[in-house]
Amino acid sequence: MPEHKLEVFALITDLYRVVDDLEALFPERKFTPDGHLIGSIGEVVAAQMFGLALLPSSTAKHDAKATDGRFVQIKLTQGDRIALRAEPQQLLVLTLNRDLDLEVVYNGPGCAVWAAAGRKQSNGQRQVSLSKVRTIDKAVPKQDRLPLVRHFSKTAS
Repeated sequence: MPEHKLEVFALITDLYRVVDDLEALFPERKFTPDGHLIGSIGEVVAAQMFGLALLPSSTAKHDAKATDGRFVQIKLTQGDRIALRAEPQQLLVLTLNRDLDLEVVYNGPGCAVWAAAGRKQSNGQRQVSLSKVRTIDKAVPKQDRLPLVRHFSKTAS
């Protein structure tokens, strides 16, 4: 694995250290990584964990391709829900907290989560709660999951 990919965990740790420092200096403000930043972090972490090939940024509907050819949408959140714009072939939903505790909330076909998502909002997205996603994940057969090839680690070694 190229050296720059091994550094990702150390850099994410540094990012959260900077967030902590900013919040200590300005306790009346939150410096939560979100939006495009958290999405990109999710994509690179999931690619390493599941051996995915990332597609070009802003590719419609999917973020990566699995070794078996499945196209994958990756969602990383620090909240209690995710939003989808279209039904993905395969879906990975991850959460990551400030302590770098990563949870794979969902690993399976996108159709089940898409079906459970709410109606389309004015921004074109359909939202679904993580509690509902967790429930759906329990019914995903092993053969429908992407195999884990590397664990997420708090230490970059």
